[in-house]
Amino acid sequence: MSETVKEGHPKGLSSLFFTEMWERFSYYGMRALLTIFLTAELATGGFGMDRAESLAIYGVFTALVYLTPIIGGWFADNLIGQRKSIYIGGITMAIGQFLLAASSTASIISDIDSRLSIFYLGLGVLILGNGFFKPNISTIVGDLYENDDPRKDGGFTIFYMGINIGAFLSPFIAGTLGEKVGWPYGFLSAGVGMLIGVIWFYWRRHTLGTLGLPPGEAEKGSTSLVVKDWRDILFYSVANLTLVYAIMAFWGSTGALIHSITAWTIGIAGGGFLAFSIFKGTTGNVEWSRVLVIIILAFFNIVFWAGFEQAGGTFNLFAQENTNRVVGGFTIPTTWFQNINPIAIVTLAPIFSLIWLKLSKRNLNPRTPIKFALAMFIGAAAFYIMSIAFDLAQDGTLISPMWLVVVYVLLTIGELMLSPIGLSMVTKLSPRKITSVMMGVWMASFALGNYLAATLESILETYEFELYPFIAMLMMISGVCLLLLTPLLNKFMKGIH
Repeated sequence: MSETVKEGHPKGLSSLFFTEMWERFSYYGMRALLTIFLTAELATGGFGMDRAESLAIYGVFTALVYLTPIIGGWFADNLIGQRKSIYIGGITMAIGQFLLAASSTASIISDIDSRLSIFYLGLGVLILGNGFFKPNISTIVGDLYENDDPRKDGGFTIFYMGINIGAFLSPFIAGTLGEKVGWPYGFLSAGVGMLIGVIWFYWRRHTLGTLGLPPGEAEKGSTSLVVKDWRDILFYSVANLTLVYAIMAFWGSTGALIHSITAWTIGIAGGGFLAFSIFKGTTGNVEWSRVLVIIILAFFNIVFWAGFEQAGGTFNLFAQENTNRVVGGFTIPTTWFQNINPIAIVTLAPIFSLIWLKLSKRNLNPRTPIKFALAMFIGAAAFYIMSIAFDLAQDGTLISPMWLVVVYVLLTIGELMLSPIGLSMVTKLSPRKITSVMMGVWMASFALGNYLAATLESILETYEFELYPFIAMLMMISGVCLLLLTPLLNKFMKGIH
């Protein structure tokens, strides 16, 4: 285990904290701009898309961003290790952000089709880069601690603060630059932030000891990457860009039938590969029992994020269209509403970290399923309030921004009950050989939640259901189901809290 600092956490935690902070700065800066950039008029450098089309792109992007970690996790576990994966992901995502910046320079690239091609290339590169980065940095955080270490949940909660400091800074910097100065500057700043994260990770590599090295290298006495590893990093980064370009060329030259066959083939093959990886890497009743808990809780995770991720979609459009954003003659940029969640995280995360430690010392720390159930109930309350706000705005009235503030804060409390605890839970329960793959499975539940977040509105309109009341009821039912399942899930965790 890594050397510890006075605060009681490994030194490597601060290295991973700031690396993740800059990566999230990059991602959330782009996310804050995405839907309003897509719906912005052509004359302002946007693409002039309608609400449904922009939400569809947002939904597919955010879903795939959480789906590709399955692939990245497998590469890390079996071929290249977590460290190389993080470098590959960071470099690739920086390239993606710079491509988005290029796609938004209407004054230089006037042809709309060329701009769209560059835009989709940038999104695709971001998706692949995130797949290499996201599961592997969380895996290294877990490896800093033993499974029975009471600091582990607190460590993940602190790590989660890094995520949200980045998410807090990005709408102020990238969001404001994009909205007020020009779209290219917003995306460009996101790319620069990602490069800072990569440089920091390299500079602080000594704090990680042998963690995250390619398979078998730590056993040989290696403590850092060698020249061959850096060649691999360059190769994979270029290969990611080439692969996305090839996929776009194939997609553009084929019809709907081929698209459908390809999508189903990839889906079935991916599911089969994932099942095979889990089957091969899991042995004995204890490991299988714990893997089952991860899979069950992943389904509930889908429900929570289908609600929570309205933040970058319908909430973002609600802030722009239905909220009175004028305060003392100053119009609050729409992207600034994305700051409410990270502000609440940074404020509340240390409190939750202390609460879990204090409760643990008194043997009162709730088990993971109970924390998940509490998150669902709090989420249900948030969407009940959002339903009221939506009704108040139906006659064209611009409502107080405080409605959104309250909803965001409640969802943040729910998030703290679920997301960092879920990351910690996966590292505790996963068989050692497939920790990154199981982290990829966990990220896949985020993928489905994000996709549902963007598509639920159009799906529910077909059946004449209102979005926010539906999510409130779904979360309430899920919370009740979790409470009923808790005794069984606790038994299946086989002693892991």
